[in-house]
Amino acid sequence: MAITTEPPPARTVVPTVRTPGRPRSAAARDRTFGFMLVAPALTLFLVVAVYPLLAGVATSFYDQSLIRPERRFVGLDNYAAVWPDFVDRLGTTLVFSALATVFPLAVGLALAVLLNARLRGRALLRGALMLPWLLPGVVVSFLWAWIFNDSYGVLNHLLSGAGLPEVDVLGRPATAMAAVVVAKTWNSFPWVMVVALAALQSLPREQLEAAALDGATRAQRFRHVSLPHLAGPVALVAMLEFIYNFGSFDLIFVMTGGGPGTSTMTLAVSLYRYAFTEFSLGRAAAMGVLWLVALSAVCAAYFLLDKKMESR
Repeated sequence: MAITTEPPPARTVVPTVRTPGRPRSAAARDRTFGFMLVAPALTLFLVVAVYPLLAGVATSFYDQSLIRPERRFVGLDNYAAVWPDFVDRLGTTLVFSALATVFPLAVGLALAVLLNARLRGRALLRGALMLPWLLPGVVVSFLWAWIFNDSYGVLNHLLSGAGLPEVDVLGRPATAMAAVVVAKTWNSFPWVMVVALAALQSLPREQLEAAALDGATRAQRFRHVSLPHLAGPVALVAMLEFIYNFGSFDLIFVMTGGGPGTSTMTLAVSLYRYAFTEFSLGRAAAMGVLWLVALSAVCAAYFLLDKKMESR
């Protein structure tokens, strides 16, 4: 009996058909999914931040006003017109930013050291000292404008009750800047206090105890142990506070409006006046662009300091 052996039938290979437009790999699918997650935030950023910035830069090259619809290309004329004011307002802004950074820093550090000690009612005192920071800037502005008011202010009422001459604090160039700095110090010191207090409480107790065993006094322990531990966080807070003060508007506008004269006229208030008092959007945009360049230099200094602190 003959046995015949037949070869197995050949397997038919069906080619894989890829759907057009479908990602070819898991990495491609992950990239597409990641873009879908980022797309809403990116769109919002482009609409809210990038487009107004580009529109403002473009407006700075035009003679454009709020009270007439047409506009005319003038090139760099707006920058030439606002440059003298920019130089003067930049000096005022730097003075305000520096003073409104140094004084909250000093007050916040002093209170942080005080609250780090063992005091009765320390928790209640911490909560009470946080209140100025929780108030909106406009509320703080009206509060201190009322205190310094020359007609019905609290300060002149106390001076009059003590038999001392009344003082027009907000009406004199020599004292208007001091009044604004006092208000800003009262509003900002809790932030510095919280950061400094957190840094002090993270300091290992062993270091302070070792310094005490070596015979270091309380002042020496603070200078050589606590203060170096505070240097990094406080420096970053100071830079952030300076940047915030560089763009501060509400407090100065409400309390003095930039006056008397131009003694408290910062870049923010000057830009507002160009746009909404003189109705010159072109010059306001030019002032804003110059302001942005100056602020970018300050932010660059902050990033360099932050990088330097991280490398330690």
